[in-house]
Amino acid sequence: MSYDSFKVLTFDVVGTLIDFEAGVLEGVRRIGGPRTAALSDDQIFASYKRGRDAHPERSSEVMFNVYRYLARELDLPSDDGACDAFQLAVLRWQPFADSVEALKRLRTKFRLVAMTNADRVALSAYAHALGNPFHDTICADDTGCAKPNPEFFAFNKGRQSAFGYKQSDILHVAQSQHHDIGIARKLGYKVCWIERRQGMKGFGGTPEVPELTKPDFHFATMKAFADAAVGS
Repeated sequence: MSYDSFKVLTFDVVGTLIDFEAGVLEGVRRIGGPRTAALSDDQIFASYKRGRDAHPERSSEVMFNVYRYLARELDLPSDDGACDAFQLAVLRWQPFADSVEALKRLRTKFRLVAMTNADRVALSAYAHALGNPFHDTICADDTGCAKPNPEFFAFNKGRQSAFGYKQSDILHVAQSQHHDIGIARKLGYKVCWIERRQGMKGFGGTPEVPELTKPDFHFATMKAFADAAVGS
């Protein structure tokens, strides 16, 4: 399959371009203090995911509550100051080392569209950190739902059609098998899996899936994808 058949790259943002796992661990360990020394990464991720499930609303608002949930479960400081600090840290999550340069190269050939479960406030912060590479952005505030809900993809499909693009023009690029790769493939999209946890055990901060969906393209990094799609 040639990359020349695609005109639009749609991207999951948090986890694919923004290193939220590093952000979660850094925030929890810094705010939680010495007590976190006895906690494994997987313990922190498990509590974080349960906290996010309990508070699935806008990320720029509810990460205060997500941290409080996590902190109480793991016996860490859970005062308002600690929760505020985590909420602010979420908006400062940084890109993976290869994201900015890869997106800059991909933009020379493709229309780049962000498709994220983050809200508009959080997306604005992440897009800025990424160098504002996107031609268009779709977030949970726009769709009123979150991936893997098929309606999220339907919203974007309709939006891109207004600019003259068909579903067959789109390659969906993402890290999460749960939120993106599985559902996108079911909906008939070609998909590129950026397996950020390649060689690592478990699913980290991303929900587990019972079975991995085989992608059309598969890379461990955005750099490798950009090298293949547009050249080094």
